[in-house]
Amino acid sequence: MIKYFLQTQAFAFLSMIIFGTSCNGQVQKDLPKEKVSESKIIAAGQPKLIKTQGSQKSDNVNSSLQDKAGNLWFGTTKEGLYKYDGKAFTQFTVANGLISNGISSIVEDKDGKLWIGTEDGLCLYDGKTFSKVEIPLRKNLPPNKYRNTHNVFSIMQDKSGKLWFATIDGVYVYDGKSFTPFIIKEDGGGFMSSNHNVEYILEDKAGNIWLGGRNNEGVFRYSGKSITNFKITDQKEWNWAFPALQDKNGTIWFNNWSGAYRFDGKSFTRVAKKDGLTNDIVIRIIEDKKGNLWFGCGSTRGLSNGGICRYDGKTFTCLTTGDSRINNDVWTILEDRKGHLWVGTRNTGLWSYDGKLFTYFTEKDEEVNNSSLLPVGRQ
Repeated sequence: MIKYFLQTQAFAFLSMIIFGTSCNGQVQKDLPKEKVSESKIIAAGQPKLIKTQGSQKSDNVNSSLQDKAGNLWFGTTKEGLYKYDGKAFTQFTVANGLISNGISSIVEDKDGKLWIGTEDGLCLYDGKTFSKVEIPLRKNLPPNKYRNTHNVFSIMQDKSGKLWFATIDGVYVYDGKSFTPFIIKEDGGGFMSSNHNVEYILEDKAGNIWLGGRNNEGVFRYSGKSITNFKITDQKEWNWAFPALQDKNGTIWFNNWSGAYRFDGKSFTRVAKKDGLTNDIVIRIIEDKKGNLWFGCGSTRGLSNGGICRYDGKTFTCLTTGDSRINNDVWTILEDRKGHLWVGTRNTGLWSYDGKLFTYFTEKDEEVNNSSLLPVGRQ
């Protein structure tokens, strides 16, 4: 799992002086717009996410977004980018304007433009065309054995409108005109200068910026003036975490391959399989409109399954589709405006959950039944 994540979380993007280099014009591939059956069985006419780029079972749907117009966007590790308008899927690949078919992150800025992080750099989509964005690298970067292109892990827009990019070459901040490397001195030492890669960035309600990645110990909080390092756990192997979200109660949540961690402002508390999750490997956490937290778990081969777990503040309820053919490694979770969940999994799998039924939206050799919610129970 860890090896796979390192290889496939194509941290995408950046290189930008300004989006001048066009990633070739937009070319759309519309899937058949056929009527969806009202039956509990997925009809052959149901719109599907069609795989055209030869992706393997180890590839996944790993990022998702609903834009201001209501369209759903899904980024994959090998199949490029998909847009779903509620009726049909449109696929965008290198041939259609992207600079890479490996998508790591998607963010819609305050102007309605999409910033798309890929294995080979950053693309900006204005609703009509893609443009390549170049980030000027700092000079004299030290060697990095993982660097082959300017990969990006994630993108975040803060309350002031600035965009933050976590890349293989450090963190960069874009103010709408230029990029600035984010380099902070901590106790006289360098921080996030090169190989101290940050993979995820979060802004909390107080305006603090949280940063975390596997090459750092603990997590970091930047107040705008100074940075503080927090230790996550006494276990050296897992003393790192990705900042995930701040919930409605003000608790900040982090995740890593040993569970989820909640920070109450003073200390971290671990939540893991022993507490009700299906697995200690936690890949995604979101909060829905009702205040429930949803945890996307990876699977440990031969030991336990992944899947999604709902936490209502008191207890965990873990869900399965009830179909053994479905890969339950969960890489992204999105709640749409209707309150439906969209779950991206391995094998470029895409599920929708309406609170009662799961619907499978990916092309498959055999049709997959819609499946009722099946509680897994405490593991």
